[in-house]
Amino acid sequence: MRSGSEPSVMNRLSSLLASYGRYHRDPRNRLTHYFGVPAIIFAVLIPAALYSVPLHGFSVHLDRIIVAAAVVGYVALDVRLGLALAVVLGALAAAAEAAAVLGSSHALAVAAATFVAGWGLQLLGHHVEGNRPAFLTNLVQLVVAPLYLGAEVGFALGLRSSLRRQVEEQLGPAPTPNR
Repeated sequence: MRSGSEPSVMNRLSSLLASYGRYHRDPRNRLTHYFGVPAIIFAVLIPAALYSVPLHGFSVHLDRIIVAAAVVGYVALDVRLGLALAVVLGALAAAAEAAAVLGSSHALAVAAATFVAGWGLQLLGHHVEGNRPAFLTNLVQLVVAPLYLGAEVGFALGLRSSLRRQVEEQLGPAPTPNR
C-alpha cells in the first residue's frame, strides 16, 4: 500500500513535464525543439551506431542499447508515452545506423553537423523566448525533453486531457511572448 506522502506516477510525470515546460512557454521556442531535440538525439546515436557490443552471444549496436534503456525509463514513467517514444527513438536509431554505413569519418561528420544544428535551433528558441535552457538548472531535463515533446504532441491531438490539466495547473497562465 502506498503512503499518503508518496507521489503517484501521474503526479511525478506531470511534475517533470511542468518543470521542463517552465522553460518552454513560448510556442516559437517549442517549435525549435520539435526539430532540435530529434536532431540532437540522432547525432548522439550515430557514434553509438558505429560500435557493437557482445550481448549474450550476439553483436548489438550500442545505439540500440541506449534506445532500449531510454524506452524502459520512459515506459516506467508512462506506458503510452513510453511506447510512442519507442517508435520515434527506434526510427532515429535506424537512421543513425543508416548514417553509420557511410563509414566512420562521414558518419561522424554528419553527427557533428546535425548536433551543432540541433543545439543551434535550441539556443535560438531560448533566445527568442528570453529564457535559459532547462538543463542548465537540472541535467535530468535533457532526458525529459523527448517526453515533454511527446506529451505535447499527444495534447495537441486531444489525448491525455487529465495529464494536460495537471501540467497546466502547475504551470499557471502562459506569459505574453517577448516579441
